[in-house]
Amino acid sequence: MSSLEVHPAESHKGLLSFLAGLPGVDQVGAEARAAALGTRSIKKESKIWAIDMAISMVDLTTLEGADTAGKVKAMSSKALHPDPADPSTPSVAAVCVYGDLVYAAREVVGDRIHVAAVATAFPSGRASLGVKLADTKEAVAAGADEIDMVIDRGAFLTGNFGKVFDEIVAVKQACGTAHLKVILETGELKTLDNVRKASWLAMKAGADFIKTSTGKVTPAATLPVTLVMLEAVRDYYQETNTRIGVKAAGGIKTSKDAIKYLVLVNETVGDAWLTPDLFRFGASTLLNDLLLQRQKMITGHYSGPDYVTID
Repeated sequence: MSSLEVHPAESHKGLLSFLAGLPGVDQVGAEARAAALGTRSIKKESKIWAIDMAISMVDLTTLEGADTAGKVKAMSSKALHPDPADPSTPSVAAVCVYGDLVYAAREVVGDRIHVAAVATAFPSGRASLGVKLADTKEAVAAGADEIDMVIDRGAFLTGNFGKVFDEIVAVKQACGTAHLKVILETGELKTLDNVRKASWLAMKAGADFIKTSTGKVTPAATLPVTLVMLEAVRDYYQETNTRIGVKAAGGIKTSKDAIKYLVLVNETVGDAWLTPDLFRFGASTLLNDLLLQRQKMITGHYSGPDYVTID
């Protein structure tokens, strides 16, 4: 076992000591590096590749109280064939829905793309562990092969790291073979130091992905926050030889934004992470702009406003 791994049966003493020993984040430096990478330009040939890569990394998402099975099925069809007029357009990575609508997504996508369900009393995380585990198990039983859980931010911010760790471990077990994405809700963590601590805590507890946000809190994903999370997965890989994914979710709406994140990934963790298996965008409107920009680059002109569906 690596010195950085903590078995859930062990005391939390080692976990607390490790988190306390993490170096602080140079916030000014992180913001400056993220801003500098965000200004990088790429050649046209690379941009076409980047747009297709970004499409393939999208978790196409609807998480509204008014969601219906019909809406989820229509979105799932779009996830499989984002541009019906151009079959060379890649499918997205997954559709992301509430647990009670997993069945509707799975009916459409079969086993061709992933179905992710938000769980554990999303987005607040305010529920008992029993409710969170039932939420998770029901979504997996309905066909979800990815679970997006939220951490208890109240417990984290009051220093009750052991509770947060134990809940992630328990949810991971409830997932069975489904992958677990742990949502940090970085907009509520306030500092980049907390983002680093939460990232390490989640990875040590068994997360397959660490995710920035629910999309329900402002700010959601930002380049500096994502940089700190990418640095954490890089360092975790160097220590354990295990690659953990990162999902940037909330507020990423344009192709230009998406390409900034791809540059950030490449420059921070390398091209091994430039795959839907290790990097995702949680988004609802981003896909439309990616499709419009893709068509512009292929044909030389933009299509009319009805070229893409309104989600």
